[in-house]
Amino acid sequence: MMRPFRLFSTLAAVGALLVGVAVSPAHATISGAGATNTATTVTYRFSYTGTPQFLRVYVDTDRNASTGYAQAGTGADYLLENGNLYRHTGTGWSWTLLRSVTFGNSGGVAQWTVDRADLGETATPNDADLVFQAESPLETSAKYTHTYSGGTGGVTYTPSTDNFANPERGLYHHTGDCDKADFSQATLQGYRTSQGISLVMCVFYLAEYKNGPIAQAALDQLQQQLDTVRAAGLKMILRFAYTTSTTGDDATKDRVLAHLDQLAPYLTAGQDVIAVVQTGLIGAWGEWYYTQNFGNAGTVSSTDWANRKAVTDKLLSVVPQNRMVQLRTPKFKRTMYSTTPVQPGTAYNGSTLSRIGHHNDCFLASADDFGTYENPSVEYPYLQADTTYVAMGGETCAANPPRSECPTATSELAQFHWSYLNTDYEPNVLSSWNAGGCLATVTKNLGYRFRLESGTYPATASPGGSLPVSFTVLNDGYATPFNPRNLELVLRNTSTGTNYKLPLTSDPRRWTAGASTTVQQTLTVPANLPAGSYSLLLNLPDPLLSTRPEYSIRLANQGTWDAATGMNSLLHTLTVS
Repeated sequence: MMRPFRLFSTLAAVGALLVGVAVSPAHATISGAGATNTATTVTYRFSYTGTPQFLRVYVDTDRNASTGYAQAGTGADYLLENGNLYRHTGTGWSWTLLRSVTFGNSGGVAQWTVDRADLGETATPNDADLVFQAESPLETSAKYTHTYSGGTGGVTYTPSTDNFANPERGLYHHTGDCDKADFSQATLQGYRTSQGISLVMCVFYLAEYKNGPIAQAALDQLQQQLDTVRAAGLKMILRFAYTTSTTGDDATKDRVLAHLDQLAPYLTAGQDVIAVVQTGLIGAWGEWYYTQNFGNAGTVSSTDWANRKAVTDKLLSVVPQNRMVQLRTPKFKRTMYSTTPVQPGTAYNGSTLSRIGHHNDCFLASADDFGTYENPSVEYPYLQADTTYVAMGGETCAANPPRSECPTATSELAQFHWSYLNTDYEPNVLSSWNAGGCLATVTKNLGYRFRLESGTYPATASPGGSLPVSFTVLNDGYATPFNPRNLELVLRNTSTGTNYKLPLTSDPRRWTAGASTTVQQTLTVPANLPAGSYSLLLNLPDPLLSTRPEYSIRLANQGTWDAATGMNSLLHTLTVS
């Protein structure tokens, strides 16, 4: 008989304590614990901080706390410690070495892959209770239940190839200047229901107010446009500007800052239907090139840069913190803020860098996209990394074959994580994509496109008991959502239709483009949940519009979408008793 070596095997008092009493869960260093499986193997993993000497997984295969080694409410039948697998024998801390296993430990992530045949699984209950542990210091997770896929509760989902509207992504319409041309609610609703389009561009010109405050009539017009977009179930890409002339007759810095103070309450009130704000304000069309006040035609002094940054900083201060702004070229962000792209650890944290994205309004029009890039060898890798976590979109502006045709278009849309693109301009470029066979793919893949691959869910549960769920989502899109998004497991009573919503902790903004993400979480069934049969659904509502199904994310699967509620069926029924 062999025993796994433990740091406190020589500390009798501590060892005796562990034998006699379950260790209270501590979570200072352990996170992201979970398990996945194939037909023949099971993989366990968790993240940790510090430099522990021992990393462990306790596996209770029969889910009987009275047998095996007592640990955090389980009776562990097997133990993984570093690279070895042990079976519990006898009583107390008594283990027999079975074999070495595949074990990885780098970058603060521990992972084991074990043959399922070595774990003595039984067909029922087709799951196992797990406890994860790191030492030292000793950190022990709460109990986690892994339900094996491919057994009871396993679901495989069928992809859908349909094009459909989803919020804050896809093609957008830009049909007129937003300060003059009123949106039509019926027309906007038609975009969504007939064309699968959920976005409109609002370029709001302030030309009449370069020498004074914005008139109340103009502010009322902006409010009306926001209200119409909301009533229609769409969102807007918003930009303010002062001129369409290449003479660059825009406003002074001080006038711009004063106008932003006037606009602030309207931006706050309309944040629910503002997808993103393009920085605008400076130069012709708000694109920062032709300008009389901020450095004209690419000749920009240090004072001009300071003034440009002052405008951007002010815009960031009046746009609600849960919304991003976008700059016209990578150089602008790199010059005014940082040449380092947003990092995973600082993404979505509300900092300035995490809130500044990019837009390209001459995509593919020339070798440098009509001045969008100054040094592609530097800016391409920067933009690819930065747009992993910030909003990217824009429009084409001139045909430039072969660069503007399908092969380069689809490659760079994916590389730079595009979320939206103008469907009205430029028509020759878009026609070439249609002829080249990629327009349908671009239409579906702009932004995120989530589809369920598989899921495992228990067949039964009890009020107040655990509810372990696991599902895998593949993101076929070019990007991820860039605004906050809730995630909920919904239990719908099949008799009454009553929905019970349980929050999930995974962030859909981190469901990486082009990759699969497995969400595993053990929830607690509400203690007052009535006994009965419940359909399981997945809900991804907008935090600010949670009662509007048009603003919830639809998954790209067949037979799962419930348009009336904006929820996605998981095609599984749970019995609560």
